[in-house]
Amino acid sequence: MYALISAISLWTIPILLGVILAYGLYKKIPVYESFISGAKQGFGTTIKIMPHLVAMMVAVTLFRESGVLDIIIKAINPLLAFIHFPSEVVPLALLRSVTGSGSLAITSDLISQFGPDSLIGRLASTIQGSSETTLYVLTVYFGAVAIRNTKYALKVGLIADFIGIVASFIIVSLVFG
Repeated sequence: MYALISAISLWTIPILLGVILAYGLYKKIPVYESFISGAKQGFGTTIKIMPHLVAMMVAVTLFRESGVLDIIIKAINPLLAFIHFPSEVVPLALLRSVTGSGSLAITSDLISQFGPDSLIGRLASTIQGSSETTLYVLTVYFGAVAIRNTKYALKVGLIADFIGIVASFIIVSLVFG
């Protein structure tokens, strides 16, 4: 069974690309020219969203390096101790909505420090998979299509992230705690 799954995962993308090329040739579509045209549009989109990405990266760096994150963790530490939520995971919980690469770095650090089978490692992994980089998504995708009114999307996204973090904590605590 493992060999079959490995073969499928190895050949899925090449077969898919072959099918797309064959379909394009069958329909007499200029495949290479279409690809180049799409790449040009993608490059233009990248240029349009670059200021939004830079602003988001600067904001995340300022938040982490200014000490505000440490102040927040110290302020909520009594509550965390009361509900048995590991304070080591709070930076991940706070930054997951903002930055994917930053939260992945935090998760990797927690796993290397505490181990993948520890409560902290499992909780960090579950939070990483149960939440989204909401502010990043809003910045990049809404910025790319020039949507300015994001208040409902922001509220729903942040509520969903919060629920994902709470559900992660409850499930990891019940299953592994």
